[in-house]
Amino acid sequence: MNPIDFSTEDGWDDEGSFVSIADPVQTLPGPTSAPASIRVSVAVVESDPPTRDALLRQLGEGVTPFSSIEELAGRLTGAVPVVVVLGPSCAANSELGISERLIEAHPNLAAILVVDELTTTLLQQALRVGVRDVLTLGGDPDQLVAAVGRVAQTLEPAPRWNSSPNSPADEGVGSDPGMNGKVITVFSTKGGAGKSVISTNLAISLAQRSGQPVCLVDADLQFGDVAVMLKLTPHHTIVDAIGSLDRLDAALLSSLLVTHEPSGLKVLPAPLEPAFADQVGASEMVEIVECLRSFCGYVVVDTPAYFNDLVLGLVEVSDNVVMVAGMDIPNIKNVKIGLQTLRLLNTPMEKLMLVLNRSNSKVKLDIGEVERTLGVKADSLIPSDVLVPQSVNKGVPVVLHAPKSPVARSIQQLAELFIPSPAAAKRRR
Repeated sequence: MNPIDFSTEDGWDDEGSFVSIADPVQTLPGPTSAPASIRVSVAVVESDPPTRDALLRQLGEGVTPFSSIEELAGRLTGAVPVVVVLGPSCAANSELGISERLIEAHPNLAAILVVDELTTTLLQQALRVGVRDVLTLGGDPDQLVAAVGRVAQTLEPAPRWNSSPNSPADEGVGSDPGMNGKVITVFSTKGGAGKSVISTNLAISLAQRSGQPVCLVDADLQFGDVAVMLKLTPHHTIVDAIGSLDRLDAALLSSLLVTHEPSGLKVLPAPLEPAFADQVGASEMVEIVECLRSFCGYVVVDTPAYFNDLVLGLVEVSDNVVMVAGMDIPNIKNVKIGLQTLRLLNTPMEKLMLVLNRSNSKVKLDIGEVERTLGVKADSLIPSDVLVPQSVNKGVPVVLHAPKSPVARSIQQLAELFIPSPAAAKRRR
């Protein structure tokens, strides 16, 4: 484990320790292009001495230990940001209540809870009282260090690093209070059209181009595949965001996202079990997306392959709706009905974009004939390629697995409709 670099100063009142995360490449998630320094105090609160000592060993030297939340409260001065690691003894309802009052009283304090066993109920309770992250005591020790670094970023007002257009980076939540990112909803009226493949690859292509954070939301609540396609093991899902809606802000929502390290893409996964889908309503999903667009340049939403209130709500707030159609008669028939439905709902047709997937398939369907049938000209043609199922099985999107392949280039060209590359912009001029 790479320990956090601690340096000692007067951080609490008369004595104590500051944490100096001097090398974000080692201690903070996400790529960097310039070194940064984040100075916060770190405390561990746990009544059981052996457990407290184990947490201190994981974090390294310089962390201040406390046996109770009340003891910590008596030492807080408000002079510096504080990250508090709450041990398993703090998971009781009474202790969480005390933690909630402490968090409300100190805006520059953030808490991480470490528990013996993580349950959905406990996670929701912790998020409701303002805890930023919940980890298990027997989990990977590096996760605790990474969580402290991640939460420390939200307590520092200045951006953590500079990003370049070709190097996507998390620019620090709240670094641009005027941001109003674009929402792109990817939809299909029939399963198997390749909607999730296009969603994941489009989102990664945007992340590669954007100088702002890009987030992919898996709104297929019952059978979402985004996490599997990106080979991610999420600790939080949309359900966790729903559980903390009463206090949801950019910093909290950012802590629930999982990062796809090869691309820097942020992901909000679907629930891990289909039964949890009932906990997510259309208005709640829209609220989460609106919060994401406040600190992300682009929010790509993958949806289920049918109309419901959730999909219609997302379509309404989206800047663009990418309609994916496969090259077969049932698919085209369903897309035509879908387009008619959207027109009846007064959806502006100018924000609809048609993508014909597997457009080169030898199925005796002419692209021009399909466009005439639908009454819409295709904005993008994605060819069929064996590389696509291969990349899905590897958990590596095709734009990363084979970036020079025809199918990857066609998706990159789709991304250029939203973020033109310098070469494309020059051609247009």
